[in-house]
Amino acid sequence: MSAGTEAFARLAPLPADALLALIALCRADLRTEKIDVGVGVYRDEAGATTVLRAVKAAEDRLVAEQSSKAYLGAEGDQRFIELLAPIVFGDGTNQPPRFGLQTPGGTGALRLGAELLARTAPGARVWIGTPTWPNHAPIFAEAGLTPAFHPYYDATSGGIAFNAMLEALHAAMPGDAVLLHGCSHNPTGTELSIDEWRAVAAVCTGRGLLPFVDLAYQGLGTGLEEDVAGTRLLLDSVPDALVAYSCDKNFAVYRERVGALWIQTRNPARVAIARDNLLALARSLWSMPPDHGAATVRIVLDDPDLADMWRVELATMRQRLNSVRTALAVAHPGLAGIAAQRGLFSLLPITSQAVTTLREAHGIYMADNARINVAGLNAANLARFTDALTPFLDGDQFRNRFSASSPGR
Repeated sequence: MSAGTEAFARLAPLPADALLALIALCRADLRTEKIDVGVGVYRDEAGATTVLRAVKAAEDRLVAEQSSKAYLGAEGDQRFIELLAPIVFGDGTNQPPRFGLQTPGGTGALRLGAELLARTAPGARVWIGTPTWPNHAPIFAEAGLTPAFHPYYDATSGGIAFNAMLEALHAAMPGDAVLLHGCSHNPTGTELSIDEWRAVAAVCTGRGLLPFVDLAYQGLGTGLEEDVAGTRLLLDSVPDALVAYSCDKNFAVYRERVGALWIQTRNPARVAIARDNLLALARSLWSMPPDHGAATVRIVLDDPDLADMWRVELATMRQRLNSVRTALAVAHPGLAGIAAQRGLFSLLPITSQAVTTLREAHGIYMADNARINVAGLNAANLARFTDALTPFLDGDQFRNRFSASSPGR
């Protein structure tokens, strides 16, 4: 670098992160009746994101009993991984060879898996359904992979454009990866049926595609077991796979960033090689993962009483989400499909202009693509929310947006 050259002159300005900008707008809004259905965290009926009782008890024990703050090692808390594995994969005796390690949240798991794919096949394509979580494509692109996109959501029916999805995956090339939401799709709340999971598994096997499952909401959809039935079927059917997991939502430990990544391959020798590569990559990315969150989850799962308490609290969260979905579906025919969806999120059938009007005129905050977090609604604000929304569901904006036909399930 020559004298006088500015070190960062080639950096281009970037637009502000849309979600962070939305958070800032909502915080600056002084209206007491404002409604936040934008940020993707669970809220109880009072609108609070509280610490679970099981988590608080585990943290108390951790503070009282922890004897060291020494590094864990690049693989993280392996007892945490050992206890989490049967929740994800079941406790059957014929499990295929796998290796798992702790990561900083589900995002860290996705990025670590992407780096492993880039080391295996530089520039490989990763097929991603549209729409999806906005961070998915950048994670893979930053790792040097090539995001490719296939249809997923059928806006007309509020379901999955499954035929179009399969057609696109049939055109994928051997060695490509396929990103799959394990349950409670973000942002649509839709879920593949077991038969659809079976069909996806057949395409992955037949075309030589690597499934990469993002499992971020287990237990917040239909149930702990039900929410991973499709993932387990897939993993039983394909030779190789990656699974990124987040505990942030189902344990409500968001800021602790608790995640895990597993690699599965039928060749035990390749598992050992993949393990060494994952540890080397993790060492270069974050060196050692943080301990507190994973240790807390480990204590919960290692204590039968705390584990039972967590399951009860998780069921309470799930039941509340589904009751809000039912109430929305009853409120207007244009929202009827929300009842069959699961998890935190749904897409409203309104335009971005309607989203802006709802924000400015009514203090209702949601993402520009009309994704809502149903946990932001409760008995105190749901009627006001649906009253404000109804003109856009009844008007020309709704009809114009959904007049074009879309491929069905």
